[in-house]
Amino acid sequence: MDWLEAVILGIIQGMTEFLPVSSTGHLLLGRHFFRLDEAGLFLDSMLHIGTLIAVVTIYWNEIKELIKKPFSRLSMLLVAGTIPTVIIGVSFKDYFEEISKTGVTVGWEFLATGCVLWFADTMKSRGHKQLEDITIMDAVLIGSFQGAAILPAVSRSGLTIAAALFRKIDRGTAAYFSFLLSIPAIAGGCLFQVKDVLGGQAEQLSFFSLFLGTAMSALFGYLAVKWMISLVKKGSLKGFAIYVWLLGISIIGMQAAGVF
Repeated sequence: MDWLEAVILGIIQGMTEFLPVSSTGHLLLGRHFFRLDEAGLFLDSMLHIGTLIAVVTIYWNEIKELIKKPFSRLSMLLVAGTIPTVIIGVSFKDYFEEISKTGVTVGWEFLATGCVLWFADTMKSRGHKQLEDITIMDAVLIGSFQGAAILPAVSRSGLTIAAALFRKIDRGTAAYFSFLLSIPAIAGGCLFQVKDVLGGQAEQLSFFSLFLGTAMSALFGYLAVKWMISLVKKGSLKGFAIYVWLLGISIIGMQAAGVF
């Protein structure tokens, strides 16, 4: 893999991690296009570190407050939301990794993501709950949706924002809580990739390529979070739904034709 491929994949990861279109699904397509296998899988974890840097940078003040007050109400909500994600991730990790390698259900997963986004968009005007109104049950449901996003082409941000809107949470608060909840999820996913480093897969990639890819992921992830917060507050999710529908149909067509 050369540096240009790493840059392109870094941009894809940064843009799609926080937009409701599935970063993992897009990286899978990118690896397929560039004909990357195991090296691409290791690169995924490095690119996720880039997006982790982006969201930590944006929410650094909130993170400092959580560290100072580890038993605050927000801390408890984040823990409640993270627990179902961890349970789902650990329980079905091997199964979902196998699906990710084959890509056989990717098209259908994009279609499902589009359906969730479209329906959630119709609910967004009903949201009234602020951060102080979010309950433990709200957080558990949102975390369960996040856990379902372990499927390669199911969007984590899309499902968590959708779940928050389903629970009648205000649009701005839905985006805020979704992105905060992504921090332990992304960090945990990166830890699961430690075995790839120990297995020597990092040696298949140059340090320069890894650095560029991670830097692009961080930069475009930062921009995507900023834009997405504004869009969820004032815009529509239906454009993203149409995009992933078209992408899903295209993938299913390519699979039927034997070219994917």
